[in-house]
Amino acid sequence: MARVAIVTGGSRGIGRESAERLASDGFAVVVVYGGNKDEAQAAVDAITGRGGQAIAAQADVADEQAVAAVFDTAEKTFGGVDVVVHAAGIMYLAPVAELDLDRLDRLHRTNIRGTFVVDQQAARRVRDGGAIINFSTSVLGLALPGYAAYAATKGAVEAVTLVLARELRGRDITVNAVAPGPTATALFLDGKDEATIAGMAAQPPLERLGTPSDIAEVVSFLAGPARWVNGQVLRANGGIV
Repeated sequence: MARVAIVTGGSRGIGRESAERLASDGFAVVVVYGGNKDEAQAAVDAITGRGGQAIAAQADVADEQAVAAVFDTAEKTFGGVDVVVHAAGIMYLAPVAELDLDRLDRLHRTNIRGTFVVDQQAARRVRDGGAIINFSTSVLGLALPGYAAYAATKGAVEAVTLVLARELRGRDITVNAVAPGPTATALFLDGKDEATIAGMAAQPPLERLGTPSDIAEVVSFLAGPARWVNGQVLRANGGIV
């Protein structure tokens, strides 16, 4: 029987690449999407077209009933849940002095409450021997102007990750966070001019932006062979910090 992974934010970017990578590793995958059913179905089709197993499921990650229903679906369809990759998130950029507080509330709801809700279900329902993988950001260490609200939400993600790893003692479940650096996704590229992008690409010693597949490689590692990596934040950023 295949191991089963739930991937939130699985219809695009790092989430989609992670879903496809886990499917190629032999996981049956539940691709969780927020609003774009067509993109989620395209991710499913890409996986099944290569002989993998996948279904799409819609959920607002901050809605505990919707998230519980996703886990129900995974259990009914594939028999259980072994890995949860929580890649869903939103980002608004503005200096502290200028940020619209409604946007702060939306960041909090999706990035903090959403992580807590997904992790709560994962803590209750991931099978022994599984893995929970959250997403932080390397911006937390870089402290870039304009990123205060977003980085603050990811600081909360790291706190939840490290505590949950210890709360799951005795179940052989690892809990880690991946903290990408600048990665060429729509979320990152949106609103940035070429000079800004070129400047960020020049920062790592490897002198390029990360790619979604670079991050999916780390997810694959944490979801599978990395059984002795637990309660950690893995900064996948080409060596910026």
